[in-house]
Amino acid sequence: MLGTIVNCLTIIAGSLIGIGFRNGIPEKYNQTVMQAIGLSVLLIGIKSALGCNDLLIIIISLAIGSLMGEWIGIENYLERLGNYLETKFSKTSSSFSAGFVTASLMYCVGSMAIVGSLESGLTGNHATLFAKAALDGIVGIILSSSLGIGVLFSAVPVLVYQGGITLMAGLLKPLLIPAVVSQMSATGGLLIVALGLNMLREKKLKVGNMLPAIFIPLIYFFIKSLF
Repeated sequence: MLGTIVNCLTIIAGSLIGIGFRNGIPEKYNQTVMQAIGLSVLLIGIKSALGCNDLLIIIISLAIGSLMGEWIGIENYLERLGNYLETKFSKTSSSFSAGFVTASLMYCVGSMAIVGSLESGLTGNHATLFAKAALDGIVGIILSSSLGIGVLFSAVPVLVYQGGITLMAGLLKPLLIPAVVSQMSATGGLLIVALGLNMLREKKLKVGNMLPAIFIPLIYFFIKSLF
């Protein structure tokens, strides 16, 4: 859990720094920086997505996972949680929910969150999560300077998500062969691409509802191993 705890602390620290700059940075600069971050997120996602050649599994995972997420309504739950926290902690910021949801998805979706948490749980190697922590801290400064305190509270989903993967890694060790991890990372990479597009476009993709897709390769391998 050490890697995840450090990751959460850097998110909080970066968010606090960004909030301090919020009133001192003109909106046009915030918008330009957010667009630049969006392009960077696209690059990270594309690189992750290209790391696996099992395209059929990835396509099926996205289709089934999106249906599951839409049925569950993950995006709505995230937004409602963000709105609830907004009413409790941010009476003046209308962007609280947007900051919370955007940051939570950005921090939780993708290969570094998955692979880093798995490495942390399986081998005790926290190097990947430490690298992710540094990146997340920088992103936290940028996001919170534009979207406010909601970004800070995204540290909670990160703790639950990455910490949960780390704790489950020991139980799932027989199933986490390199091919499965690669498929999960590639699927997460495509979701990062979708998140990057959301940062650049007005019409948003429901990335939250696509989150179950990351775990479909693991479920597929488990079912396959039974027969």
